[in-house]
Amino acid sequence: MWKDTLRPWVRPLPQWSTVAVAAPQHAVAAYLHADDGVHDVTMDHTVASLKPLVIATSMNAGQRPVIEYCDTVTGKRLGSLRLARMVPLSIGEQASPTLYRVTAGEHHCLGWPRNAWNRWLQNRLMQRQPSSQHALMAPNAVQQLMIAYLCPRPVVLVSVDTPHHRNMFPMDLIGPLSRCGLYSLALRSTNVSAQVMRETGRVALSCIPAAMKPLAYKLSEHHKMPLQRWSDLPLAVRPSRELSIPAVASALCVHELTLLHSQEIGSHIFFLGRVLSDEALAHGEQLHHTPGYYQTYRRRRDMPFAEA
Repeated sequence: MWKDTLRPWVRPLPQWSTVAVAAPQHAVAAYLHADDGVHDVTMDHTVASLKPLVIATSMNAGQRPVIEYCDTVTGKRLGSLRLARMVPLSIGEQASPTLYRVTAGEHHCLGWPRNAWNRWLQNRLMQRQPSSQHALMAPNAVQQLMIAYLCPRPVVLVSVDTPHHRNMFPMDLIGPLSRCGLYSLALRSTNVSAQVMRETGRVALSCIPAAMKPLAYKLSEHHKMPLQRWSDLPLAVRPSRELSIPAVASALCVHELTLLHSQEIGSHIFFLGRVLSDEALAHGEQLHHTPGYYQTYRRRRDMPFAEA
């Protein structure tokens, strides 16, 4: 009993929770406080780069907007990100998203003083045991990224296929920019398939059930090395509807994208495309990522997400 009482004060909460959520998620709403008022951007903001941490949205919201995240059940303000306008993206005649650098952020999922203490414990752990992501980003930037994930972010498996290059790897820096009708992906510039994606301009995204988490994480190794043969995958594939790109046979749905624009933004290549086809295959809960402290918030209110 006393160990359970002491644990929150000597160990940080997990930074990330992998959860099962029906897509699109409706647990959290995101509101952009812009010069011309407040806009719902739940389906219209994505992460464009990790270093620097950059948010993209269809809205041209002025020089210093704020994104606020609210729990749709409790109505509670969960957190916010302060932004600084960078530049609109120029992609020809299409409506262009605008980029915003994250300058500060805060969340309210934990009470005082646990909030500040957990942040200190997490930052100390990141400095002592840096992962690949933590080596890329400063601890404060990781804390700001977690706030952006208060809207649970879906995980997909991205398929790339040419006669000389084939690959499948997980991504969660993805999402729609609904007002301009575009879909975005932010891919680490070191990814072995990044240049092929820029050249071919076509990918398939498999939205995977939460139960496929172990397989999805195993495929992370293909950010650095391509597949030799599609038969080497530890899962079955089937051709996508229009482009015949191998996609996960047991996916909940498959999106085919035509990529219209790519741009290097710091550590990542930011792709913008349009959905060519959207093929629903099954019903179920998709693998998502959200901050560990938000799962704790929901658990204390007897409404936790199902863990994946």
